[in-house]
Formats: sequence, C-alpha cells, structure tokens
Amino acid sequence: MHNQDAAAGVVSVGTANTALGSMGAVFTSSGVARLAWGAEAPNVCAAWIRRWLPHAIVVSAITEVAQLAGELEDYFAGQRQSFAMPVDLRGTPFQLHVWHATQRVAYGKIRTYGQIAASIGHPHAARAVGAANGANPVPILVPCHRLVGSTGALISYRGGVAMKRHLLQLEGVLDAAETTVPRRHLSAVPASGSGS
Repeated sequence: MHNQDAAAGVVSVGTANTALGSMGAVFTSSGVARLAWGAEAPNVCAAWIRRWLPHAIVVSAITEVAQLAGELEDYFAGQRQSFAMPVDLRGTPFQLHVWHATQRVAYGKIRTYGQIAASIGHPHAARAVGAANGANPVPILVPCHRLVGSTGALISYRGGVAMKRHLLQLEGVLDAAETTVPRRHLSAVPASGSGS
C-alpha cells in the first residue's frame, strides 16, 4: 500500500461513456488504479477498493474521470498515442515488472509475451507474462493489447480478441482483414523487448 493513500484514506470513483461503452474508474492520489468496462464495471471497481484500500473513504472522481475520458476519446479518435494521466499499479512483484515492461511498448508497436518475459529476466515465463497481463488493472493505459504470441497470434485479451484486434487496427498494426500480426511487425521487434 502507498503511504500517501494510507494517510489520506481517500479513493475517487467515477464513470464515463467511452467508445468501448460505460467505463468505471478508481483513482488514488497516485493515479488511475483500476479501469473496467461494461455492466460489471462498478463491481470490479468496488472489489479493487476492498482488496487494496478497504478502509478508504470513497468520493466522486468528477475531474479525474472527465480528464481520463477525454484522453481515451482522443486515443480512440487516433489523436493520442500516450496518456498524461499517471497510473497507480498494485500487484505482485512479478506482475509489476510485467506491467512496467508492457508500458514501454510504444503506440503502433508490438512485442511477444516471450520478449517481455526475456526483458524482465524470466525468458521462459511467456505464459506467466500472459497471466499477469490478464490481471492488468488498467487496460489501454498499460497497453497489454500490444502483446501477441510468438507467431503473431492475438492470444486472449480481457476485453476479447475482437477488441484486441480493434485496438491494434486503430494503432496501425493490423489491417481490417488481418487476424494475426503480420511478419513485417514481428521481424522488426528488437530481441531485448524494449519499447522502441
């Protein structure tokens, strides 16, 4: 737990309509801590608060959610490639390593799960990297949709493979008819798994 949050004891929660539908968001003093879409978003956000900050006072996140919704709107319109809002990631040490490595994968780029695993010093942990990204609390902000299988296959995504395909099409990685990442993108990936 972050000391600042323990002292403040406050989390902000808000909802907004986005291109993906109704979004729920949790914010701490350190940044966006949880995002969820759809009918389950309020329950997902409440579960995050119960797990990480069970004694926090919950307030409305009017300003924060408006800023985040605006940034997401720009992203979905193809006018934003990175986000200004900070994130507050909480998870196991392994998950945090994976999420930080995933954050370094730039817009319009892809990496394989194996490359991320190698970049964090666990070259045989591709499946564990996939599992960690399945638990990613802030999808899109931590762009786990930019990770693919070693053959370019669009392995699972919390929002569904169709959503992953849509996000990769938006970022210019896939054409409308493509269902796997083309070899031209895979061959351009540095072995280190860096985001550049």
